[in-house]
Amino acid sequence: MSTSVTSQESQVAQDRIIFFDTTLRDGEQSPGATLNVEQKLLIAQQLARLGVDIIEAGFPFASKGDFHAVQEIAKLVGTENGPTICGLARATRGDIEAAAEAVKPAAKGRIHTFLATSDIHLEYKLRKTRAEVLAIVPEMVAYARSKVADVEFSPEDAGRSDPEFLYQVLEAAIAAGASTVNIPDTVGYLTPSEFGALIKGIKENVPNIDRAIISVHGHNDLGLAVANFLEAAKNGARQMECTINGIGERAGNAALEELVMALHVRRSYFNSFLGRPAESIAPLCNIDTKQIYKTSRLVSNLTGMLVQPNKAIVGANAFAHESGIHQDGVLKNRLTYEIMDAQSIGLTDNLIVLGKLSGRNALSSRLKELGFELSEQELNAAFVRFKELADKKREISDRDLEAIVNDEIRHAPEAFKLDHVQVSCGDRAIPTATITIVMPDGAEITDASVGTGPVDAIYKAINRIVNVPNQLIEYSVQSVTAGIDALGEVTIRLKHPDVGTLSGHSANTDIIVASARAYLSALNKLYFALQSPTTKISDRDKLKKEAAL
Repeated sequence: MSTSVTSQESQVAQDRIIFFDTTLRDGEQSPGATLNVEQKLLIAQQLARLGVDIIEAGFPFASKGDFHAVQEIAKLVGTENGPTICGLARATRGDIEAAAEAVKPAAKGRIHTFLATSDIHLEYKLRKTRAEVLAIVPEMVAYARSKVADVEFSPEDAGRSDPEFLYQVLEAAIAAGASTVNIPDTVGYLTPSEFGALIKGIKENVPNIDRAIISVHGHNDLGLAVANFLEAAKNGARQMECTINGIGERAGNAALEELVMALHVRRSYFNSFLGRPAESIAPLCNIDTKQIYKTSRLVSNLTGMLVQPNKAIVGANAFAHESGIHQDGVLKNRLTYEIMDAQSIGLTDNLIVLGKLSGRNALSSRLKELGFELSEQELNAAFVRFKELADKKREISDRDLEAIVNDEIRHAPEAFKLDHVQVSCGDRAIPTATITIVMPDGAEITDASVGTGPVDAIYKAINRIVNVPNQLIEYSVQSVTAGIDALGEVTIRLKHPDVGTLSGHSANTDIIVASARAYLSALNKLYFALQSPTTKISDRDKLKKEAAL
């Protein structure tokens, strides 16, 4: 098998930006954002609709679950006209073999292998010399190339590596068959000018760099990831590794939606850096911007990672105007205070006209328009919830439907089922909760507890019944829509020393009920994780952190 890319292949992306989405790999490493196979498939399918070029579906060697998820995504999403499906692998034969087998069902499969190159990583993590690394890289890249035609190599912590040594490693990786070389700012240390200079130096000092596409990966520890990537693109980087909503290790990754819209809104500025006429209106990437908001909501709902209201592009306030001066200007001409149209990211205020007498077909049709493909069982469950909500609300928005569907389709298997919740509280009363739970053996147990507030009382009562030790580390409530009858979304995070962090989520017009269901959702995940004979989540996460590029 040839160990080099053709000139034609290397030029494919030189006048556009390739988007490599790592939401399902790096993004899933956010504390509590663990996804099951079904949830990963939902996100992967939406990423394909969004138009990403490559999906890094996971780290196959990390666990049987990760391997299975990558393999299923490769089968169902990695079609001939779909995105490339990528598996991450350390520079070891075992990792590479697992990644190759996992992506094998995809029409276009990629292995992304990596090895650290900074002196601090070599000394304290790898305990290897530069010479040893320089020998391992071409050997493992060539081994990966013998398994698949598309290989990407990353020198981990490139941002803090000696440039001269970095040039040598990249040259060796490309010579061994890497058609993409990724430059990670692993700890979010670089500034835009430094990142741009690093890419420029690679272009000028790696002799065979014309045979590979330069990619960038960066973390947002200093809030500079997106700015760094845009500067890298100006200096020759043509692939951007990012995540939806910027989720990921620590402060997260560069946010895909921010990068895409920066290129979209400022394309006349970036055109010249990609060798295009300044006046060209052709898109700079393959992303369908109208799928951005939908994708953001799906990832937020399934991971439990809420989007802050003032988040660029997809935050609730991104297109809101409260200042009187701003409102007046927008009413006269939106261009006075808006640089992009809300509809360009797929954001609408449409309300569905469905009521108590509406049938499943009407609901199914609207859900398909919103991008949801439900099984018959999922549709039935969503329809029941829709009917319940229709009895309580006069108008049901698309956001309400999204909350209903995401609440139904991402249920963990239920060992414990909430049968009844009742609270008593007030400014002069002791908050008390009575809970009835159906146990794994079918028995119904009722218990009561007091607390500092109604939710605290509920959680204490649930803990007395379920008796699964845990630490509650986060409780958050978010309104889905405006109004007194709005659905409330509750997200909680639990921590267990043997399992790690897990999240639970629920939506209901009664925030007390949503709180109880969200807590039980997380407890069910914890219960099954503790029962599982396979690799503990904490062990898997430890392995994944070694791969935090």
